[in-house]
Amino acid sequence: MPRHYSLKKRLIGFTSAFCILLGCILVFTAYKSALHEIDEILDAQMEYLAERVAVDARPIQSHFNTHKRYQEEDLFVDVWEYAKQSHLTHEHHILVEPKQKAGFYTQHAASGMWRTYVIPTDKYQIQVSQQESVRQHLAIELAGTMFLPYLLITPFALFGLALVIRRGLKPLDDFKDELSQRNSTSLEAIQQQNYPEELLPTINEMNHLFERISQSQQEQRQFVADAAHELRTPITALNLQTQILLSQFPEENNLHNLSKGLARMQHLVTQLLTLAKQDGSLSVQSQPMALKLNDVALNCVEQLMNLAMEKEIDLGFERNDPIHMISIEQSIHSIVFNLIDNAIKYTPSSGIINISVFQDTSGMACIQIEDSGPGIDPALYDQVRKRFYRVHHHLEVGSGLGLSIVDKAIQHLGGELILSKSADLGGLSSLVKLPMKYEFH
Repeated sequence: MPRHYSLKKRLIGFTSAFCILLGCILVFTAYKSALHEIDEILDAQMEYLAERVAVDARPIQSHFNTHKRYQEEDLFVDVWEYAKQSHLTHEHHILVEPKQKAGFYTQHAASGMWRTYVIPTDKYQIQVSQQESVRQHLAIELAGTMFLPYLLITPFALFGLALVIRRGLKPLDDFKDELSQRNSTSLEAIQQQNYPEELLPTINEMNHLFERISQSQQEQRQFVADAAHELRTPITALNLQTQILLSQFPEENNLHNLSKGLARMQHLVTQLLTLAKQDGSLSVQSQPMALKLNDVALNCVEQLMNLAMEKEIDLGFERNDPIHMISIEQSIHSIVFNLIDNAIKYTPSSGIINISVFQDTSGMACIQIEDSGPGIDPALYDQVRKRFYRVHHHLEVGSGLGLSIVDKAIQHLGGELILSKSADLGGLSSLVKLPMKYEFH
């Protein structure tokens, strides 16, 4: 499985590593620069001292203490005669061999590297010496002094840089938030004015993708709607012809089975048409309007009362508080109609269906349909919202689209569908919560 990484953390890490590397380069450069300057200053000092000694030259022997740490002002002066050069080895450092030309020379001794300025005269050789390590220590101290402010400032600089990086990458978080807030039907183009140029190619490609998906979905929905429209007329005709045959041959079982199959097909076509219109907005989108939820519910009851009476079901209002709201009447009608239709289908003969219309404590308009049917296992509450999923498919003719249509319409209206077991009737309780004023989603 590929390992993902954080671009933000990687940028901060790389920047921190770069700052550390830059600090090391700064120390090294400062050390080299300080050592060069020290060499020039101390070399001039050694040359000046040697020239002063040469004015009145006489034998001088320096003394070096191995246990002492010398500073930059400590110089060792030696003046020796050529006639007494049989012993050039000093106790702690080597005197330079006789030179014909004045200048600087480097000598290695047991105490380390030495830098020596030599002035040869007719009788004497004058030497001013200094340890290289003294200069190196001084250069390190100067470089450290220069690096200390950088070291103190670096944590604050890294912190500020991290804030800048987080701020600079904030458009990515905004882009992610905008996408996460969209639902599955939101395929509108992403507005580009709020994002930097670097994101524009990605946004353009995503907008093209949204456009292609939207077009593909529209074609699929149009196909379903066209197919349903084309099937309605012949299926209706077949259903009528079957009813005529049943009236002439009421004892034919095959005709009864054919009639049930045609009824199921007719119901499926009707549901497919409803679903296509709901998904695709094939017609002009209905505008929100002031309505009374009680009237919509009553209208649905009147349309389905014949089906309830055929099964001798007690269908009525348990609670009917007046609810005035602004919403899309067609969508609310589809929700209530399908829920009551499902309740009638799965409620046994002589059963009970109660409808309640009220406003809850949060200010939402509510309509609740309870029945005395077999109900649904709570583990399947999410499954029954899916298209073509049926629980009691052996009990009644159906398509498995009713609750899917209801759930889709409720989401579009910004509401909520809560399925549970009816405390009073023992069957299914479908509670629909809708905002009092519709807002486009």
